[in-house]
Order: sequence, then C-alpha cells, then structure tokens
Amino acid sequence: MSAMTSTNESNAVINKQFNLFRLTWPIFLEVFLFMLMGIVDTLMLSDVSDNAVAAVGTSNQVISIAILVLEVIGNGAAIVVAQYIGSRKVLEASRITAVAITLNLAVGLLLSGTFLLLGGYLMEKMHLQGEILALAKSYIAIVGGAIFLQALINTLAAVIRTYGFTKETMFVSVFMNVIHVVGNYLLIFGHWGLPQMGVQGAAISTIVSRLICAVIFFWLLYRVMEVRIQIKDYFRMTKKYIMQILKIGVPSAVEQVTYQLCQLVFVFYVTYLGSEAMASRQYANNISTFIYLFSIAIGMGTAIIVGRLVGANLKDQAYKRVWSSVKWAMAATLVMDILIIIFRVPLIGMFTDNPEIIRMASQVILLSFLLETGRTCNIVIINSLRASGDAKFPVYMGLISMVCMSLPLGYLFVFKMNLGLAGIWLAIAADEWVRAVIMYFRWKSRAWEKHSLIQHDEPESRENVPAVAPV
Repeated sequence: MSAMTSTNESNAVINKQFNLFRLTWPIFLEVFLFMLMGIVDTLMLSDVSDNAVAAVGTSNQVISIAILVLEVIGNGAAIVVAQYIGSRKVLEASRITAVAITLNLAVGLLLSGTFLLLGGYLMEKMHLQGEILALAKSYIAIVGGAIFLQALINTLAAVIRTYGFTKETMFVSVFMNVIHVVGNYLLIFGHWGLPQMGVQGAAISTIVSRLICAVIFFWLLYRVMEVRIQIKDYFRMTKKYIMQILKIGVPSAVEQVTYQLCQLVFVFYVTYLGSEAMASRQYANNISTFIYLFSIAIGMGTAIIVGRLVGANLKDQAYKRVWSSVKWAMAATLVMDILIIIFRVPLIGMFTDNPEIIRMASQVILLSFLLETGRTCNIVIINSLRASGDAKFPVYMGLISMVCMSLPLGYLFVFKMNLGLAGIWLAIAADEWVRAVIMYFRWKSRAWEKHSLIQHDEPESRENVPAVAPV
C-alpha cells in the first residue's frame, strides 16, 4: 500500500510539472514584462520626440537580430536539456548547460565588439538621416556593445524554464523591469540630480538592468538544478553536446534570423514613406505584441512539455498536446485582437497626438486580425517541431515563404500599388498563413517523430509514466 501511495504521489508531482497552465502563466507574465520594457522605452521616449522613438525602434530591429543569433545556443540547449531530463539523464543535462553558457558568452562578446565597431555604419545603411541617425548611433553603441549580457540571460533563463521553474524566471523579469523603469525615469529626464540623457539614458538603463538580471539568473540556476554544474564543466567542450545543441539551435536561429532580416527589409521600405510612417510602424508593432503575447507563452510552455514527452518516448501524448495548445492560443489571440482593434485609437493616443500617425497606425492594427491568427499557429507548432528535434523543416519553409514570397509582395504593395504601411502588414500576413498551413500538415504527418535526439531501444510504453495533466 505504501509503495502504491509513493507512486501516486510521484505521479502527482510530475503531472503538476507537465500542466500547461502552471508552466504558461509565469511565462506569459515574463514575456509581457519583457515586451513592457520596449513599451516603456517607447512611451518615455515619445515625450522626448518622435525622432527618438524612430531611432530606438530602428536600432532595436538590428539588435533583435543579434539576440536571435544568441538564441542559437540558448534555445538549442533548452530543447536538448528537456529531452535529457525527460529520459532522466540529469548529469548530462547539467554538463550540456555548462557548455551552452560558455559558448553563448563567447558569441555574445564577439557580437558586442561588432556593434562597437560597426553599429554606426549599420545605421547609416538603414537610410537614416539627421537627428534620427545620430540618436540611433548612440543607442546601438551602448546597448549593442553590452549584448553579451543578453547572451547569458538567454541561456540561463531558457534552461531554468526547462527545469519547470517558470515562476522564478518571471519574478526575476519583474525585478529587472522595475530597475529598468526607474533607470529610465532617472536618466531619460534627468531626475534626482542626474543628467538629462534622453536616448542614451534609455540605453544605459537597459544594460544596467540586464547586468543585475544575469547575476540573479546565475544564482537561481544553481538552486534549481538536480545536478549542479562544476567549474570544470564550463571548460569541457564535449563535441557530442555541442553538436546536439547546434543541431537544434542553428536551424531554429536561421529561421528566426531570416524572419527578422525580412522585417529589417520592411523597415527599409518604410523609411521611404517618411518619419511619420516609421513612428506609426513602431507604435503599431508595440501595441500588436500584446495580441500574440498569449501565443508566445503557450508556445514556450508547450515546447517544454513536448521536449520532455519526446525524451520519455511518449510521442502520442506530445502529438495531442500540440493540438490542444493551438486551440487555446487561437482563442486567446482572437479575444485580444478584438479588444485591441476596438480600443486602437486611444491606445495609439498614449504615444502621440499626431493625427497622421494615429491614422496610419490605426489602419494597420485593423489588419492584425489577418496577420495574428496565422502567426499564432506558427508560434505554437514551430516551437513544438523544434522541441521534438525537427528543427530544419521550418527553416526551409521559412526561406521559401518569407524571402521568396513576402518580400516581393511587400515591394509590390508599397511601391507599385501605393498601399503604404498597410502593404507591409498584408505581405507579412500572407507569409504567416502560408507557413501556418504547411506547419499544420507537418505536425499532422508525424514526420517529426523520427528526429528525437535520444534514441530509445524499446517501443513506446506508458507503464509507470503519468499522462500529461490537462490545462
């Protein structure tokens, strides 16, 4: 009787860990707060000038590509660690984490040097001019020069979430955002005797909050791991672990970098529409992030579950989990989309009182109903494909859809059909829906089952393994 009770208690603990809601709500708050950091920058800088908003928005478009490069190792390590935890190989999971931290720090330092040397040149090539160019150069030198801090944060946070401690990473994000907001208040506007620094103040506030966050994440990692990392593990570059990380991380990052590069090209298109269009795009993007916020959280939570289930050789449960997650994500997206469309004008009015900017931003937010529904399917299913080990397929489809279809469509809509900013949104929506349909059939085909990182000699068995808890 006692043995049975112990087994039931163990199953209850694992069920709790696999519960999507338990994993997702802290991720939702964490991602929300991360996005809020960008909103706070934009909102505070809008009191400085619309040029300041345009400069920071363009700089962050380039910096976001570097952050995605850093996710090669962070996301790859998280998925590999999830599968090893699922198969109960916790020592290997610890060593993989150490390898990932060392590799990502090295890449981050390389990118920091690149931004310090070439950041200004990149801003010039973005067709920026005058005050916007000067502000963008200043911002990218400071934030880009310290991008190695984000390298550490990416890896540490991803692995901590994989262990199931999503609530703890959320608390760290709350603290980081508080520091960032206070720093913005002090340095942008020059309170408490500090100099009024504008865009430079926002940049300094960003890197200080990231530094504090990275230190806390290191401390937290050692608290949550089942087998703690030894100092020597940071210098033990095992080829097997590196190749497993890169097998998932490189395709994942290529797909995301391709997406961001396409967005960068769209930004280039928008520069020809004028400064008001650039500011409108930035405001509309900031507001639209709240539409797919739930999808990102559900996608990340589902990926953790899928990785563990595939590692435990429970592929039937992984298959069903994804369809359930897609339904929840789509429902949340539709509700948020409708709310934001209804209140779009007062929301944009929080950032600017320019009637032309309000008109353009309102127009493209209306089109978000087409764009965000397709994006929701992609976020959940692509995250799940990566977690299963099937990371290359989304890359191939992304190259075809994004590069070969959406970019030419955007050019056609903006410069030939004179649709302006709306043309950009229509081109992106077309890409999202094409990929959503393709990813739907990929998951349905179950071809992803062949890509597990851990080979199982025995057929799938459900004995002594608890089912995934419902939402």
